[in-house]
Amino acid sequence: MYVAVKGGERAIDNAHDWLAEERRGPEDVAELGVAQIKTQLSLAVNRVMAEGSLFDPDLAALAIKQSRGDLIEAIFLIRAYRTTLPRFGYSAPVETGAMACDRRISATFKDVPGGQVLGPTFDYTHRLLDFALEAEGLDRAAEVEPEVHPVMPRVSQFLNKEGLIQDEPRPEVDETPGDLTREPLELPAARPLRLQALTRGDEGFVLSMAYSTQRGYAKNHPFVGELRIGTVPVEMEIPELGFAIEIGEVVLTECETVNQFTGSKTEPAQFTRGYGLVFGQTERKAISMALVDRALRWKELGEDDKGAPAQDEEFVLYHADNIQATGFLEHIKLPHYVDFQSELELVRKLRREADMRQQMREAAE
Repeated sequence: MYVAVKGGERAIDNAHDWLAEERRGPEDVAELGVAQIKTQLSLAVNRVMAEGSLFDPDLAALAIKQSRGDLIEAIFLIRAYRTTLPRFGYSAPVETGAMACDRRISATFKDVPGGQVLGPTFDYTHRLLDFALEAEGLDRAAEVEPEVHPVMPRVSQFLNKEGLIQDEPRPEVDETPGDLTREPLELPAARPLRLQALTRGDEGFVLSMAYSTQRGYAKNHPFVGELRIGTVPVEMEIPELGFAIEIGEVVLTECETVNQFTGSKTEPAQFTRGYGLVFGQTERKAISMALVDRALRWKELGEDDKGAPAQDEEFVLYHADNIQATGFLEHIKLPHYVDFQSELELVRKLRREADMRQQMREAAE
């Protein structure tokens, strides 16, 4: 017979203690501090903030430490904490065109006003292990002062001068987008909700969906019209004052892709756009998001449904959320003793019936 595991609360407490020991690691190694994670593992911090829907580098770093580097667990912690915070207002839409860029590149125009700003990136490094990083305590090379770049015009504006790229439809003034952090996703979803789901979605999943479009599933040929990373001010309307004031700044990655469009019965041949916007320096996610966003726009652009996964709104949006996926996946490791007993008894019954039928056939022969 199969019996329930024994141990109860004492076993769980012991598991927690063991987890804390594993998190701390050997005592002869210096403990990893939250400040170190925040400043030296900033890309991991950025991902946790983006998929956790909370811009707070300190909390994201704390969550990474608590989760022993399991980023999905850290995202789970951030989202859970986020639900405890009171909401006292909404910020005004940020103006990414006024971004103070640390990095700004275009794959469509070489000589763009403002120039190509490479910024801090792995794009031009050799993918070789740098064993010099093991040598702790050595003097660093002279630090490079970051350049201050003026506001740069959008690359898509150059195409717009000739009417070669589709104008983005402007929402009505009183049209407030839904909020996925407060209301469940309902289908069909408008583009603002789709973009929210993608920016909160698992980076690996969104990357895979984007890759599938490049390999021919929902084929659309993308160019990175512009990728920019930088700081934008956040403003909030204060009813008592009657105007908006700046309450802080956030670092964002924005990607706008330029995609081929052969035209339709009502639209001439032109380029269309895909869009991605993510917290922090998260360019792989932003590019992937833009490709998937463009694939999901097939219906509004009058294109054919090729039946590709990236074109399936329900498939993409319901499976992109790594917290939903983790909860559903990991619940199967929790006790299911009663369910398994019923399945076990059913299998035994079916085997007994099959044996009886076999014996009857043999007797008849």
